[in-house]
Amino acid sequence: MQFQQLQYFVAVAETRHFTRAAELVHVAQPSLSQQIKALERELGADLFQRARGNITLTDAGEALLPLARRILADADTARHEVLELVQLRGGRVRLGATPSVCTGLLPDVLRAFHDRYPGIRLLIEEGGSHDLVRELARGALDLALVVLPLPTPSPALTTVELLREDLVVVSSPEAPAPGRGRRTVRVADLEGERLVMFRHGYDLRELTVAACRGEGFEPDFAVEGGEMDAVLGFVRAGLGVAVVPRMVATRSGRGLRVTPLARPGLHRTIALAHRSDVAPPRAARELQRMLLER
Repeated sequence: MQFQQLQYFVAVAETRHFTRAAELVHVAQPSLSQQIKALERELGADLFQRARGNITLTDAGEALLPLARRILADADTARHEVLELVQLRGGRVRLGATPSVCTGLLPDVLRAFHDRYPGIRLLIEEGGSHDLVRELARGALDLALVVLPLPTPSPALTTVELLREDLVVVSSPEAPAPGRGRRTVRVADLEGERLVMFRHGYDLRELTVAACRGEGFEPDFAVEGGEMDAVLGFVRAGLGVAVVPRMVATRSGRGLRVTPLARPGLHRTIALAHRSDVAPPRAARELQRMLLER
Protein backbone atom coordinates (compact mmCIF):
# COMPACT_ATOMS: atom_id res chain seq x y z
CA MET A 1 0.00 0.00 0.00
CA GLN A 2 1.47 3.32 -1.06
CA PHE A 3 0.90 6.71 0.50
CA GLN A 4 0.04 8.15 -2.91
CA GLN A 5 -2.64 5.51 -3.43
CA LEU A 6 -4.33 6.56 -0.20
CA GLN A 7 -4.29 10.17 -1.38
CA TYR A 8 -5.99 9.17 -4.62
CA PHE A 9 -8.52 6.99 -2.79
CA VAL A 10 -9.53 9.81 -0.41
CA ALA A 11 -9.82 12.25 -3.33
CA VAL A 12 -12.22 9.92 -5.19
CA ALA A 13 -14.17 9.18 -2.00
CA GLU A 14 -14.67 12.90 -1.33
CA THR A 15 -15.49 13.98 -4.90
CA ARG A 16 -17.30 10.77 -5.95
CA HIS A 17 -15.83 11.40 -9.40
CA PHE A 18 -12.60 10.06 -10.91
CA THR A 19 -11.94 12.96 -13.25
CA ARG A 20 -12.51 15.64 -10.58
CA ALA A 21 -10.39 13.65 -8.16
CA ALA A 22 -7.56 13.49 -10.71
CA GLU A 23 -7.73 17.28 -11.13
CA LEU A 24 -7.68 17.69 -7.34
CA VAL A 25 -4.46 15.72 -6.90
CA HIS A 26 -2.91 16.99 -10.16
CA VAL A 27 -2.56 13.68 -11.94
CA ALA A 28 -3.91 12.26 -15.20
CA GLN A 29 -7.20 10.42 -14.74
CA PRO A 30 -5.93 7.10 -16.24
CA SER A 31 -2.97 7.11 -13.79
CA LEU A 32 -5.32 7.71 -10.86
CA SER A 33 -7.61 4.87 -11.96
CA GLN A 34 -4.67 2.49 -12.31
CA GLN A 35 -3.44 3.31 -8.81
CA ILE A 36 -6.92 2.78 -7.32
CA LYS A 37 -7.15 -0.62 -9.06
CA ALA A 38 -3.68 -1.55 -7.77
CA LEU A 39 -4.78 -0.64 -4.24
CA GLU A 40 -7.92 -2.77 -4.60
CA ARG A 41 -5.87 -5.73 -5.83
CA GLU A 42 -3.52 -5.42 -2.83
CA LEU A 43 -6.41 -5.20 -0.37
CA GLY A 44 -8.35 -7.95 -2.10
CA ALA A 45 -11.60 -5.93 -2.19
CA ASP A 46 -13.34 -3.36 -4.34
CA LEU A 47 -13.39 0.08 -2.75
CA PHE A 48 -15.92 1.71 -5.09
CA GLN A 49 -19.09 0.65 -6.84
CA ARG A 50 -18.76 2.10 -10.31
CA ALA A 51 -21.86 2.98 -12.27
CA ARG A 52 -22.26 5.53 -15.02
CA GLY A 53 -22.35 8.91 -13.31
CA ASN A 54 -22.54 7.34 -9.86
CA ILE A 55 -19.51 6.43 -7.71
CA THR A 56 -20.22 5.06 -4.23
CA LEU A 57 -18.10 3.46 -1.53
CA THR A 58 -18.35 -0.24 -0.85
CA ASP A 59 -18.30 -1.54 2.71
CA ALA A 60 -14.54 -2.00 2.35
CA GLY A 61 -14.22 1.58 1.13
CA GLU A 62 -16.27 2.89 4.05
CA ALA A 63 -13.99 1.01 6.46
CA LEU A 64 -10.80 2.29 4.81
CA LEU A 65 -11.81 5.96 4.49
CA PRO A 66 -11.39 7.12 8.15
CA LEU A 67 -8.15 5.16 8.43
CA ALA A 68 -6.78 6.67 5.24
CA ARG A 69 -7.73 10.18 6.38
CA ARG A 70 -5.97 9.60 9.70
CA ILE A 71 -2.82 8.34 7.97
CA LEU A 72 -2.75 11.37 5.67
CA ALA A 73 -3.37 13.72 8.60
CA ASP A 74 -0.59 12.12 10.66
CA ALA A 75 1.78 12.42 7.72
CA ASP A 76 0.89 16.10 7.35
CA THR A 77 1.49 16.67 11.05
CA ALA A 78 4.84 14.90 10.84
CA ARG A 79 5.83 17.05 7.87
CA HIS A 80 5.03 20.25 9.77
CA GLU A 81 6.78 19.09 12.94
CA VAL A 82 9.96 18.27 11.03
CA LEU A 83 9.77 21.59 9.20
CA GLU A 84 9.47 23.45 12.50
CA LEU A 85 12.41 21.54 13.94
CA VAL A 86 14.45 22.47 10.89
CA GLN A 87 13.44 26.07 11.42
CA LEU A 88 14.97 25.92 14.92
CA ARG A 89 18.31 26.24 13.17
CA GLY A 90 17.55 29.94 12.85
CA GLY A 91 15.11 32.58 14.01
CA ARG A 92 14.63 34.43 17.28
CA VAL A 93 12.84 34.38 20.60
CA ARG A 94 11.71 37.65 22.21
CA LEU A 95 11.57 37.07 25.96
CA GLY A 96 10.62 39.62 28.59
CA ALA A 97 11.53 39.23 32.25
CA THR A 98 11.77 41.23 35.41
CA PRO A 99 15.39 42.17 36.23
CA SER A 100 15.50 39.92 39.30
CA VAL A 101 14.37 36.94 37.20
CA CYS A 102 17.04 37.76 34.61
CA THR A 103 19.63 37.66 37.38
CA GLY A 104 18.38 34.58 39.20
CA LEU A 105 16.43 32.17 36.99
CA LEU A 106 17.35 32.79 33.37
CA PRO A 107 21.14 32.36 33.03
CA ASP A 108 21.18 28.56 33.38
CA VAL A 109 18.08 28.01 31.22
CA LEU A 110 19.25 30.35 28.47
CA ARG A 111 22.67 28.69 28.44
CA ALA A 112 21.04 25.26 27.99
CA PHE A 113 18.75 26.62 25.25
CA HIS A 114 21.66 28.28 23.45
CA ASP A 115 23.74 25.08 23.63
CA ARG A 116 20.89 23.12 22.04
CA TYR A 117 19.83 25.76 19.48
CA PRO A 118 22.85 27.97 18.79
CA GLY A 119 21.23 29.44 15.69
CA ILE A 120 18.33 31.01 17.62
CA ARG A 121 18.84 34.64 18.63
CA LEU A 122 17.64 35.43 22.13
CA LEU A 123 16.30 38.95 22.53
CA ILE A 124 15.77 39.79 26.22
CA GLU A 125 13.80 42.78 27.46
CA GLU A 126 13.91 43.66 31.15
CA GLY A 127 11.01 45.46 32.78
CA GLY A 128 8.37 45.38 35.45
CA SER A 129 5.41 43.06 35.07
CA HIS A 130 3.12 45.94 34.06
CA ASP A 131 5.45 46.93 31.19
CA LEU A 132 5.95 43.32 30.09
CA VAL A 133 2.20 42.65 29.98
CA ARG A 134 1.76 45.69 27.75
CA GLU A 135 4.56 44.54 25.44
CA LEU A 136 3.03 41.07 25.19
CA ALA A 137 -0.38 42.53 24.35
CA ARG A 138 1.00 44.59 21.47
CA GLY A 139 2.96 41.65 20.06
CA ALA A 140 6.44 42.93 20.87
CA LEU A 141 7.28 39.82 22.93
CA ASP A 142 6.73 36.10 22.41
CA LEU A 143 6.95 35.15 26.10
CA ALA A 144 7.35 36.96 29.40
CA LEU A 145 8.27 35.98 32.94
CA VAL A 146 6.06 38.05 35.20
CA VAL A 147 5.16 38.27 38.88
CA LEU A 148 1.67 37.19 39.94
CA PRO A 149 -0.84 38.55 40.54
CA LEU A 150 -0.60 40.74 37.46
CA PRO A 151 -0.97 44.46 38.11
CA THR A 152 -3.85 44.59 35.64
CA PRO A 153 -5.31 41.09 34.96
CA SER A 154 -5.73 40.49 31.25
CA PRO A 155 -8.03 37.83 29.75
CA ALA A 156 -5.93 38.05 26.58
CA LEU A 157 -2.97 36.42 28.33
CA THR A 158 -2.33 32.84 29.36
CA THR A 159 -0.16 32.40 32.45
CA VAL A 160 1.43 29.26 33.88
CA GLU A 161 2.96 29.35 37.35
CA LEU A 162 6.67 28.58 37.22
CA LEU A 163 7.90 28.86 40.78
CA ARG A 164 7.13 30.31 44.20
CA GLU A 165 10.20 32.01 45.60
CA ASP A 166 11.10 33.14 49.12
CA LEU A 167 12.32 36.67 49.72
CA VAL A 168 15.26 37.37 52.02
CA VAL A 169 16.92 40.41 53.57
CA VAL A 170 20.41 41.30 52.34
CA SER A 171 22.81 43.61 54.14
CA SER A 172 26.50 44.46 54.24
CA PRO A 173 28.59 42.16 56.46
CA GLU A 174 30.33 45.29 57.73
CA ALA A 175 27.08 46.86 58.94
CA PRO A 176 25.04 45.82 62.00
CA ALA A 177 22.92 42.77 61.23
CA PRO A 178 19.19 43.40 60.86
CA GLY A 179 16.94 42.04 63.61
CA ARG A 180 19.76 42.40 66.16
CA GLY A 181 21.68 39.54 64.64
CA ARG A 182 18.99 36.87 64.91
CA ARG A 183 19.09 33.99 62.43
CA THR A 184 15.79 35.13 60.94
CA VAL A 185 14.08 38.51 60.91
CA ARG A 186 10.45 39.51 60.79
CA VAL A 187 9.05 42.20 58.53
CA ALA A 188 8.35 44.16 61.73
CA ASP A 189 12.12 44.16 62.43
CA LEU A 190 12.63 46.31 59.35
CA GLU A 191 11.04 49.24 61.16
CA GLY A 192 13.90 51.60 61.89
CA GLU A 193 16.16 50.03 59.24
CA ARG A 194 17.25 52.16 56.29
CA LEU A 195 16.08 50.40 53.14
CA VAL A 196 17.64 50.46 49.72
CA MET A 197 14.53 50.54 47.56
CA PHE A 198 13.82 49.76 43.93
CA ARG A 199 12.31 52.23 41.49
CA HIS A 200 8.57 52.81 41.12
CA GLY A 201 6.88 50.12 39.01
CA TYR A 202 9.24 47.43 40.32
CA ASP A 203 7.30 44.45 41.66
CA LEU A 204 9.56 44.01 44.69
CA ARG A 205 9.05 47.64 45.70
CA GLU A 206 5.26 47.28 45.86
CA LEU A 207 5.51 43.96 47.71
CA THR A 208 7.97 45.26 50.33
CA VAL A 209 6.16 48.53 50.95
CA ALA A 210 2.82 46.70 51.30
CA ALA A 211 4.35 44.25 53.80
CA CYS A 212 5.77 47.09 55.92
CA ARG A 213 2.47 48.93 55.93
CA GLY A 214 0.77 45.67 56.88
CA GLU A 215 2.92 45.72 60.03
CA GLY A 216 1.86 49.28 60.76
CA PHE A 217 4.86 51.35 59.69
CA GLU A 218 6.17 53.28 56.69
CA PRO A 219 9.54 52.07 55.40
CA ASP A 220 12.49 54.45 55.67
CA PHE A 221 14.40 54.73 52.40
CA ALA A 222 18.12 55.41 52.42
CA VAL A 223 18.32 55.18 48.63
CA GLU A 224 15.58 54.54 46.10
CA GLY A 225 15.15 54.31 42.37
CA GLY A 226 17.60 51.59 41.41
CA GLU A 227 17.47 48.39 39.38
CA MET A 228 18.57 45.07 40.89
CA ASP A 229 22.31 45.42 40.27
CA ALA A 230 22.35 48.96 41.62
CA VAL A 231 20.36 47.97 44.72
CA LEU A 232 22.77 45.14 45.52
CA GLY A 233 25.73 47.44 44.98
CA PHE A 234 24.30 50.04 47.36
CA VAL A 235 23.69 47.33 49.98
CA ARG A 236 27.28 46.09 49.65
CA ALA A 237 28.44 49.67 50.21
CA GLY A 238 26.57 49.72 53.51
CA LEU A 239 23.89 52.23 52.57
CA GLY A 240 21.09 50.05 53.92
CA VAL A 241 19.30 46.70 53.67
CA ALA A 242 17.08 45.38 50.89
CA VAL A 243 14.46 42.67 50.41
CA VAL A 244 15.34 40.53 47.38
CA PRO A 245 14.52 37.05 45.99
CA ARG A 246 16.53 34.21 47.54
CA MET A 247 17.69 33.10 44.08
CA VAL A 248 19.20 36.52 43.40
CA ALA A 249 20.85 36.64 46.83
CA THR A 250 22.35 33.19 46.26
CA ARG A 251 23.79 34.12 42.87
CA SER A 252 24.98 37.56 43.95
CA GLY A 253 25.86 36.68 47.53
CA ARG A 254 29.53 37.73 47.49
CA GLY A 255 29.88 40.72 49.74
CA LEU A 256 26.36 40.33 51.16
CA ARG A 257 24.90 38.98 54.36
CA VAL A 258 21.74 36.99 53.64
CA THR A 259 19.12 36.73 56.41
CA PRO A 260 15.92 34.70 55.89
CA LEU A 261 12.55 36.15 56.85
CA ALA A 262 10.78 34.38 59.70
CA ARG A 263 7.59 32.50 58.90
CA PRO A 264 5.26 33.18 57.23
CA GLY A 265 7.84 35.33 55.46
CA LEU A 266 7.40 36.98 52.09
CA HIS A 267 7.08 35.17 48.78
CA ARG A 268 6.44 35.91 45.15
CA THR A 269 5.10 33.76 42.34
CA ILE A 270 6.79 33.82 38.94
CA ALA A 271 4.68 32.86 35.93
CA LEU A 272 5.31 32.36 32.24
CA ALA A 273 2.90 34.40 30.12
CA HIS A 274 2.00 34.56 26.44
CA ARG A 275 -0.88 35.85 24.36
CA SER A 276 -3.96 33.62 24.38
CA ASP A 277 -5.00 34.46 20.82
CA VAL A 278 -1.67 33.76 19.11
CA ALA A 279 0.42 30.62 19.56
CA PRO A 280 4.08 31.40 20.27
CA PRO A 281 6.52 30.53 17.46
CA ARG A 282 8.12 27.09 17.52
CA ALA A 283 11.40 28.36 19.00
CA ALA A 284 9.52 30.21 21.75
CA ARG A 285 7.50 27.09 22.55
CA GLU A 286 10.72 25.13 22.91
CA LEU A 287 12.10 27.73 25.33
CA GLN A 288 8.79 27.61 27.19
CA ARG A 289 9.12 23.82 27.52
CA MET A 290 12.65 24.11 28.88
CA LEU A 291 11.57 26.73 31.42
CA LEU A 292 8.68 24.57 32.63
CA GLU A 293 10.90 21.47 32.86
CA ARG A 294 13.93 23.17 34.42
